[in-house]
Amino acid sequence: MATKRIGDEPAYVLHRYDWSESSLILEVFTRKYGRVALVARGAKKPSSSFRPILLPLQPLHIAFGGDAEIRTLKSAEWQGGHVMPTGDALLSGYYLNELLMRLLARDDPHPVLFDAYAATVQLLAAQSAETLQLALRAFELRLLRDIGLLPLLDAETATLAPLDPDTGYVLVPEAGLRQAHDDDRVSLPGGQWQALQQALGDESLFSDTVRACIPGFNELKTQLRGLLHYHCGVKVLKTRQMMMDLQAF
Repeated sequence: MATKRIGDEPAYVLHRYDWSESSLILEVFTRKYGRVALVARGAKKPSSSFRPILLPLQPLHIAFGGDAEIRTLKSAEWQGGHVMPTGDALLSGYYLNELLMRLLARDDPHPVLFDAYAATVQLLAAQSAETLQLALRAFELRLLRDIGLLPLLDAETATLAPLDPDTGYVLVPEAGLRQAHDDDRVSLPGGQWQALQQALGDESLFSDTVRACIPGFNELKTQLRGLLHYHCGVKVLKTRQMMMDLQAF
């Protein structure tokens, strides 16, 4: 990345942690530059203009500079548009952030994925629990596709044979799509996988992907969870464990 100052860059804070008594290190998802690490000097001081702004799930425009691994935040402005999600929607937002922290390399731009993230955050803040879950599935698909971990969903991966619309298929880590076996507990018909592939096309909107997730929603959730856990290298993501713990009370 160039050493010049970057200004007016759309961004979201993914994670923040203490760097000193007065400053923070931020992991930020930007539209043009991907995930970047920034130091926000003095952000913990009561008088800092950063203090009420550097919150997760809030649309920002930021300026930053430097050529070290951790660059320096120069300014940040809240763009408004929606209030902070609460309850399950807030935990779902943290889940999105955990996925991006685990799966995105630093300084690797994903502008289309950034737009999908922004659309998902807006749905988390404004919609029902059902729409929330559909938005999460759509974002998971877009994320896996953009980082090259999702195979084509309209053909068997090993043979490149077209899918039979009425036959069940399963999504297997490292093996891609294959025809379901008798011992596979969950599968989706080929027609549904084909519809999902079409909804992930270059000309498709995020809302197209959300709608394509409606048929076979529960089965899709299970398929994507297995793939994400495999590539994240964990059995259960931290935010998912938090959700399960809260539901146990």
